Amino acid sequence: MTDRIGAVADAASGLSDAGPAALVALHETGRPGRSIAELRQLVGLTHSGAVRLVDRLEAEGYVVRRPGGDARTVAVVLTRRGTAAANRIRAARQEAVSAGLEGLDDRQRRQLEALAGVVLATLAAQRRALRASGQMPPGGALCRLCDFVACGRPQGRCPVAGTAGLADGSGGRMGA
Repeated sequence: MTDRIGAVADAASGLSDAGPAALVALHETGRPGRSIAELRQLVGLTHSGAVRLVDRLEAEGYVVRRPGGDARTVAVVLTRRGTAAANRIRAARQEAVSAGLEGLDDRQRRQLEALAGVVLATLAAQRRALRASGQMPPGGALCRLCDFVACGRPQGRCPVAGTAGLADGSGGRMGA
């Protein structure tokens, strides 16, 4: 499923690696811009890797840089083209997931949803503990390719946000 989602996300955006995740993360956070340091954490890159990613996204017309919250930061803001690409990535991800679940009946889908919720909550708790101990979990935020509406985050149903203490999306922060 991960390979399928990665392939459709890359195809939908014309990007690879952390590009699709960055677009979706910027779209889903509910804020008009994120600093490069925040984006770095969301997609699991080094600072220099995040700067190169933003350079690439800006060259493609997906983002623009704006003044940040203070004189030391720059906000990365999606353009209309970036928003459209994020929506294409989310739609392609949904199609890939739906295709992967075709063989399940309604009862099996409910079971899988419940089990996945337990696994995600456990992963979120483990990642939160790593952060509390001063370590950075690998790979960026668990929610970096999520569709917040589909997971129920605005209604407080997201197992990651609930475990991470972000039931309402916490101002657009990504979970765990």
